[in-house]
Amino acid sequence: MLCTVSVCLLASPVSAQPLYPTPDPDPFYHPPAELAELKPGQVVRVRTIDTGLYVGTDGYQVAFRSTNSGGHPIMGVTTVLMPRGVKNPPLVSYQALVNSLGSQCNPSRSLFNGELQDAVGAMLPIGRGWAISLPDYLGPHVAYGAAKLSGMVTLDSVRAVRQVAELGLAEVPAVLAGYSGGGMATAWAGALQPTYAPELRLTAVVAGGIPADLKEMAFALGFDPHPGFGLAFAAAMGLEREYPDRLPISDQLNENGLWFRDFTKDACRRFLLFHGITRNAEQLAASKDMMNSPEAHAVLRENSLRFHDGVPTVPTFLWQGRFDTMTFFGPVQEVVNRWCAAGAPITFHPYDIAEHLTTAVVGFPDAWAYVEARFRGDPLPATC
Repeated sequence: MLCTVSVCLLASPVSAQPLYPTPDPDPFYHPPAELAELKPGQVVRVRTIDTGLYVGTDGYQVAFRSTNSGGHPIMGVTTVLMPRGVKNPPLVSYQALVNSLGSQCNPSRSLFNGELQDAVGAMLPIGRGWAISLPDYLGPHVAYGAAKLSGMVTLDSVRAVRQVAELGLAEVPAVLAGYSGGGMATAWAGALQPTYAPELRLTAVVAGGIPADLKEMAFALGFDPHPGFGLAFAAAMGLEREYPDRLPISDQLNENGLWFRDFTKDACRRFLLFHGITRNAEQLAASKDMMNSPEAHAVLRENSLRFHDGVPTVPTFLWQGRFDTMTFFGPVQEVVNRWCAAGAPITFHPYDIAEHLTTAVVGFPDAWAYVEARFRGDPLPATC
């Protein structure tokens, strides 16, 4: 994921009209009237699903109560693939590469419609005899870029999955894993767990390619052309959805910008990248004098792991490219240093690589070896 947030489209707060995704027509995704009466992570409903090409699995979807960035109740959904014939398997909560604005791009849909590019990775845990849960961690408004939200939804998804008796996952070892945008959700979940879900027992957190400072990424993007501009624009729209009173980005778009917003409101990653490659912020913003909003900067800091005080308490494996031009190394190193100084059990693997997705591939074997070792109960490696 390129989670650069186009703060260049932000200015002083005024009345905003965010454009939300087209709601999923399936009633399963509709929250009940009594949602606010439920506790975070409490199950709303469960259904079995046809897992299609994911052979050897039984599929379930679980709807649950979660929390948005403003502290208000929302409904979340996660999709669980169970290895057939395995009783009480270990659980991997895998935060996939979503990078999108449309509800059809969430894993509960994109696992089966061809949009989820790392869907094949779901078969690795299944092949090991593990269960895998893939939450729609961007929430019901598909708020791409809202990192704190993603962490809370991730934690609540594991809470919910543990409650579904027919899955048999109440007491099994559980790991959180993800890369890039999924890595951001995963790392945030690990940092939030001691305060947001202190009762939730986790075995490990594994995250790579983490966008740890959204403000730095936004300023690095600026108004110039960038191959990832489509994702940056989508992140700006996603943050506006999550913070409509604080980030009225739509009010700062010109006619072309509003058209592009409408054109991409339900778009997935490949569509956003393709149609963003010939565009930049200068073409879509009404003014260049849009990078000095204290409120915008505050929201970006609130969603940047670099500035979050939380420290994980479970064993955590992180990996990052030293020269990654999409998710910068420096902020992640700073987070690692702070967590290590606080006594967190951190294992950090930097790689001398610049290309973002190459780092994912190179770090993948070490990350999964770490997961396997935690499931076996091996002693922790030397940390920090």
